[in-house]
Amino acid sequence: MLTEQHEISKQSKSSFYYALNLLPEEKRDAMHTVYAFCRKTDDIIDEGNIPDDIRYEQLRKWRVELEKGLYGNSDFSLLNKLSTIIKKFNIPFEPFFELIKGMEMDLQKRSYVTVDDLMEYCYYVASTVGLMCIEIFGYKNKSAVDFAINLGYALQLTNIMRDVKVDAEIGRIYLPSDLMTKFGYSEKDIFANNYNSNYLALMNELSTRAHDYFDKANENLDFEDKPAMFAARAMQHIYFNLLKKLEKKEFNVFEERINVSKLQKTGIALGVWAKYSLVY
Repeated sequence: MLTEQHEISKQSKSSFYYALNLLPEEKRDAMHTVYAFCRKTDDIIDEGNIPDDIRYEQLRKWRVELEKGLYGNSDFSLLNKLSTIIKKFNIPFEPFFELIKGMEMDLQKRSYVTVDDLMEYCYYVASTVGLMCIEIFGYKNKSAVDFAINLGYALQLTNIMRDVKVDAEIGRIYLPSDLMTKFGYSEKDIFANNYNSNYLALMNELSTRAHDYFDKANENLDFEDKPAMFAARAMQHIYFNLLKKLEKKEFNVFEERINVSKLQKTGIALGVWAKYSLVY
């Protein structure tokens, strides 16, 4: 029988789900708990047609419950369980609260002025998750922290490129204004689903940046930490595959949803696990 946390992970159909199930039981359970927290936090922003002031209040209450959960006193069993995981694996508190801050940014900003502004957002909503996870996976070298941060940047940039259309449909634009101005592409063009050479140049620029962060993540992961990080590495390979698909389709997300299939995700996760299982 699946736990509540495991069920949340399964229903989300996240790329990470396919790698988590290959972890040893204790770490698998911990990761499903952390993932469930991240999913529930994200759902406050994304689920339903709810006014922003109510979402703010829901986030405030969620933060309060997280603080109570750290002492095992939350009204939510998930947050009390999360507390035991945090203590067991010695995970810093900050990334959990920073993730909530990232969700608040989604309410405060419908667009980003500069690339630096966007990367700050990417840190709060993606790199923080990596910083939670690496403590569960385990590592010997502090460079694993930089691996988690840079991988978060790469994954979130790839997400942003894939979701240009669907984000615009709910009034959100993550393509930074300075880059749009540089390449002569406007918010009006996004809302009109204008696919042209200016858009392609802009996306190629973001793709180059995503590649750079994937490369930095690779550089920061020490060889002896790779076996323990196989779940993160599986996620890395799945999203790199997605980035290549986007490039092959020349980023035309206006005409079709570009994704990595469930079968491909499973194959990638199994392949990465098999590569490191003998030493893990």
